[in-house]
Amino acid sequence: MAQKPSIPKGTRDFSPIEMARRNYIFDTIREVFKLYGFKQIETPAMENLSTLMGKYGEEGDKLLFKILNSGDFLRGADKALVENDDYVHLTSQICEKGLRYDLTVPFARYVVQHRNELQFPFKRFQIQPVWRADRPQKGRYREFYQCDADIVGSDSLVNEIELLQLVDEVFSRLKINITIKLNNRKVLAGIAELIGAPEKIIDITVAIDKIDKIGIDNVNAELRERGLSDEAIVTLQPILAIDGSISERLEQLESLLATSEIGALGVKELREVVSGVEVLGLRATLDLDVSLARGLNYYTGTIIEVKAQDVVIGSITGGGRYDNLTGVFGLSGVSGVGISFGADRIYDVLNALDLYPDEAKDSTRVMFVNFGVAEAGTSMKMLKELRNAGIAAEIYPDAAKMKKQMGYADALAIPFVAIVGETEMTQNKMMLKNMVTGEQSLVSVEEAIEIIKK
Repeated sequence: MAQKPSIPKGTRDFSPIEMARRNYIFDTIREVFKLYGFKQIETPAMENLSTLMGKYGEEGDKLLFKILNSGDFLRGADKALVENDDYVHLTSQICEKGLRYDLTVPFARYVVQHRNELQFPFKRFQIQPVWRADRPQKGRYREFYQCDADIVGSDSLVNEIELLQLVDEVFSRLKINITIKLNNRKVLAGIAELIGAPEKIIDITVAIDKIDKIGIDNVNAELRERGLSDEAIVTLQPILAIDGSISERLEQLESLLATSEIGALGVKELREVVSGVEVLGLRATLDLDVSLARGLNYYTGTIIEVKAQDVVIGSITGGGRYDNLTGVFGLSGVSGVGISFGADRIYDVLNALDLYPDEAKDSTRVMFVNFGVAEAGTSMKMLKELRNAGIAAEIYPDAAKMKKQMGYADALAIPFVAIVGETEMTQNKMMLKNMVTGEQSLVSVEEAIEIIKK
């Protein structure tokens, strides 16, 4: 017996109705990207591992999908590594390429590679799949889509304010209630200085970024494992416990980090971004979270994370400022800031809340019944006119029994069925049936267009 086919864990198939809903998300995001002046690019699914490694931190590097070299991939590899099961070092010898982990690092590579062709500041958007060798769970997949918008070649915090407005507009159109969390990597660096462990900034940010997931006690335990002293951990606690309004939190941070030049600069940048957003107005809830780090090494300034308020799920959008990313590819002095929408998690949120509009739930608006060659010929002429008017329409391909054809339309939730028999042919009209109300009327093509478009 043949084995039942399956797909890898953490990946999914999507049915036509699911694709209609996903395209509603992609189209909404794409429209807002264009509204804000971003231009679309695409990059390859695979990149050289040298491009990807070392850009996401130690944990991120472990989640990269590596691709074995073609042919005899062990040729030239150190056999001692194989015999000693040292796969960490062996991987670099047998894998030259990997699937992209996100869209930001490939974008940085793109900017460096094509810098002589670009006009700075360069505003790009990209909607493509990414892959992570993560443990699959609710809201976490091994293959998923990201929808990114980035601006490179400008240090201005106007860009952060614009991106927050863009995020607000997207989720307003999708009717998802969100909280936008803000922090600044310079604030985190200042905190590391304050507790006497500036060299542990990466260890601190990786650990405290997990507070929402594992709780403060487990975070403290991880900090100890990462070499922080009990004194430093104790000093850190009141900082992570800062509360009150955003204004009050900024005042507390300003006071705490007054002796740290980089920390004070981070607070100043946060003030400017928050002030700019508040002047313009925001439909979303804005929150300042000093534990927010997002665990990625390349953020250097503003850090952004978006959470859905009405569904328990991980972040649905994230991003921030990355002043040094292109420098690792040989182009220094190019600052960038960007955000990434997690389309798959947004899809899960919309499914949970059933927020799709009717046009995202159905594609075909009218189906013509097929009674035979002559009737089908007339129907197809009418069908062409409906399509020319922008109405999605189809004809049942076979002259099957009426019950079967109507069952097909009902199963696909097609809202209208057009019947063209001998009587309708002589009058060059169709019997148009509303599948929801059951009402039907004899109408011309022009009248049908008007009824269906309503």
